[in-house]
Amino acid sequence: MTTSIRHIARLAGTSVSSVSRVLNNSGYASPELRERVEAAIRTLSYTPSKGARMLRGAPSRMIGLMLPSIDVPFFGILAHAIEQDLFSRGYQTLICSTAENIDHEARYISMLLSQRVDGVIVASAFGSTKHFETLRDAHIPIVAIDRDLPGIADDAVMADHEQGGRLMARHLIELGHRAIGIVGAPAHSQPVQLRLCGITAEMATSGIAPIAVTMAEEHSFTAAYPLAKALVASRPDMTAIIGTTDISAIAAIHAVQDRGFSVPQDYSVIGFDDLPEAAYVFPRLTTVAQPIRGVGEQAVRRLEALIEEQPADRKPAVGAIAKVPVNLIERDSTGPVRA
Repeated sequence: MTTSIRHIARLAGTSVSSVSRVLNNSGYASPELRERVEAAIRTLSYTPSKGARMLRGAPSRMIGLMLPSIDVPFFGILAHAIEQDLFSRGYQTLICSTAENIDHEARYISMLLSQRVDGVIVASAFGSTKHFETLRDAHIPIVAIDRDLPGIADDAVMADHEQGGRLMARHLIELGHRAIGIVGAPAHSQPVQLRLCGITAEMATSGIAPIAVTMAEEHSFTAAYPLAKALVASRPDMTAIIGTTDISAIAAIHAVQDRGFSVPQDYSVIGFDDLPEAAYVFPRLTTVAQPIRGVGEQAVRRLEALIEEQPADRKPAVGAIAKVPVNLIERDSTGPVRA
């Protein structure tokens, strides 16, 4: 039996018109009512039919952009680049900051369905893809960004994180460092895990391994700083620190200096991203640069092509992964191993 909004109204204990307001985001609906309706939608696995979407007007010229957090500098820059590119192409962007919460992701997916988005660009914080199946089953083109979304996304666009990890480790090894610690966050991040794979693989070619790997639960200076400070205190043999992001590396620089040491004379520090802050911190941060705006623009181009190409009976393609090259930016935070 096909689920209708009458079934949703019955389960949520409300009227059909109230369900319609929530689905179409039109008129007032209290947070409590919206939560009941969205819970019923998830329980019944309801998605608007393609015919219903067409009756309400298609295309919508709206794109959903789902990111783990827009208060992290990387994602803030990425969101701005994507929104501006989409705007120049005649699209409006619905930006969804999921706070790295799987329930938030699921609720935003319901909202994007109700808003009749033409496509979605998503950087999911989790490996689980079950809650994205409603988007896929509604024949909405999906492009994953900064990480893969296997079985769901038509395509993925990301920096070559593993190669970036190799570049970080190789740079330090060439400077003579062998006692290298790693500070990063968050541990569940796919890009961070790929960078760690690259780091450890490159170090293994020189017969060494990280002397310590310490990971914070969240991606912030506040979370990384105490880990870096504890690492400096506990491993006096360490000569270099890899931050899996620029924010982690900047936290490491502060931790080294606050313990009375110097960068790079006592400890070399390297990061990943090449955020604007990397050039402002003292000493200026050596980092692996990923073209954040370029990644965003490539994702937009691919999504627009999918929207324009899709037939009425479109099925998700086997996702192709486009890896964007990264490069090392040498500044002042790395130097030869101390005597």
